Amino acid sequence: MRKTALIALLCLSGLPGLSGLTQAAQISVAALPGGTLIYKQVQSLRERKFSNIVEQKTDFSCGAAALATILRQAYWLDVDEEQVIKGMLVNADQDLVRTQGFSMLDMKRYIESIGMRARGYKIPPEKLDAVTIPVVVLTETRGYKHFVVLQRADKDWVYIGDPVLGHKRYTHDDFVKGWNGIVFAIVGSGYEKTNALRSPPVPLTAKNKLDNFNPVKDADLMDFGFIQSDFF
Repeated sequence: MRKTALIALLCLSGLPGLSGLTQAAQISVAALPGGTLIYKQVQSLRERKFSNIVEQKTDFSCGAAALATILRQAYWLDVDEEQVIKGMLVNADQDLVRTQGFSMLDMKRYIESIGMRARGYKIPPEKLDAVTIPVVVLTETRGYKHFVVLQRADKDWVYIGDPVLGHKRYTHDDFVKGWNGIVFAIVGSGYEKTNALRSPPVPLTAKNKLDNFNPVKDADLMDFGFIQSDFF
């Protein structure tokens, strides 16, 4: 029991040795002759997983986190999940919110209250790749309904920014199984066409790492000072 409590205290204390496990940091590597240190910026797996995505903090705020994600990344608005929740509660039925969460109507009213437009469009699955802006979509998995951000789609994959799971990638068939066929689009001035949501990170898998591995050619090594006899 005492050991468990000590570990908990260490996690809360923000010691440098522990914070580096979950936060970006610089690491030093003795990679140059004479042990000279070089510094490399590193990113934790969790930070990569939620890069450019607002993570939801409550069990009913997936819609608020999804809206905040798009407003921050595509429109450069300085909003967070809490601000969006408060804005949506102004016109929402709070009893329904407590039991069912926010609806697309609540989201629409909030977006219009900040001077932007919101539209829901029903589109066929084969037209998903024609959606060229990040949009909010409602998915259902095993009876659980959940708002996420559809970042982009191509012929093989649908890329999702999930407020709970972070960046996810699904096949078209898997995504369509739980999707209600509607995209919720936010339209307003100041849209950033090259926003980060349109370029989700490549999934971190061993296969990706192996596919990107290419042996260094002899000619490249010789450019770094190696001589022919070093290769025999």
